[in-house]
Amino acid sequence: MELIHTVAWMKQVASEARRNDRVLGLVPTMGALHEGHLSLVRRAQTQCFPVVVSIFVNPKQFGPSEDFKKYPRTLDVDLAALERIGVDYVFAPLPDEMYPPGFRTAVSVEGLGDRLEGRSRPGHFTGVTTVVLKLFEITQPCFAFFGRKDAQQLRIIRQMTRDLDLGAEIVVCPIVREPDGLALSSRNAYLAENDRRAATALYRSLDAVRREVGGGERNPTRLLAALKCVIDAEPGVLLDYAEIVDAETFDRAVSLRNNCYVLIAARVGTTRLIDNALIESEGNPFTVNM
Repeated sequence: MELIHTVAWMKQVASEARRNDRVLGLVPTMGALHEGHLSLVRRAQTQCFPVVVSIFVNPKQFGPSEDFKKYPRTLDVDLAALERIGVDYVFAPLPDEMYPPGFRTAVSVEGLGDRLEGRSRPGHFTGVTTVVLKLFEITQPCFAFFGRKDAQQLRIIRQMTRDLDLGAEIVVCPIVREPDGLALSSRNAYLAENDRRAATALYRSLDAVRREVGGGERNPTRLLAALKCVIDAEPGVLLDYAEIVDAETFDRAVSLRNNCYVLIAARVGTTRLIDNALIESEGNPFTVNM
């Protein structure tokens, strides 16, 4: 495994891979790796060589009141985990390498990033799309691997990739969960013991929606009521938003005619967590993927 810190050297490695007709795969991360990240890497290894894992805590996607400075940075542990599973390259640039003095450019996808997470975290998605575009330009991947947990981010990246003819194919991978249902997240490390137990309410609320859909309920308002009933019963959880949206447009769903996401964001103690379930309406019966 080779550790790369500079844009110039990463671009040279990627260019050599293209010259040799290799199928380069990219797994973008902010480090503090967990099994969810490693599942993306393993998926990439089934169809790509070489595989590049980027580790970069992107300052541009954090708001002024967010946790950029305290975001977990565990590079040595991350590198050991990636070496154990045979990653080819790790691209771990410093902020000044990605955003040198005088950097002024931002990338924005209109109409998808101004609601939900975008409303709660102004500027977040512009930071995400800017860094992902840079990573795509630097590594020129054939495939890029993202988890479904950040569903709105995933939709925006797919739109940007299509609109700008970036060439990378976006591969969507399932959410990885703890045995009690909590979606794996680097921010789970912030949870105190009591908060960790309370955090399962996000999964339990989505599971309540799954049961309602399985019982024949199709009305989004009543499905959200079932979700909020679970959240309201957990005093350690403060709901930010819960919505059912069209999986393509991210507009609020008035019916389940199309595939939909059930999206939830909540604060558990001082930690903000997100989760989702995908309601697939094509075919009968409906299925809810969590």
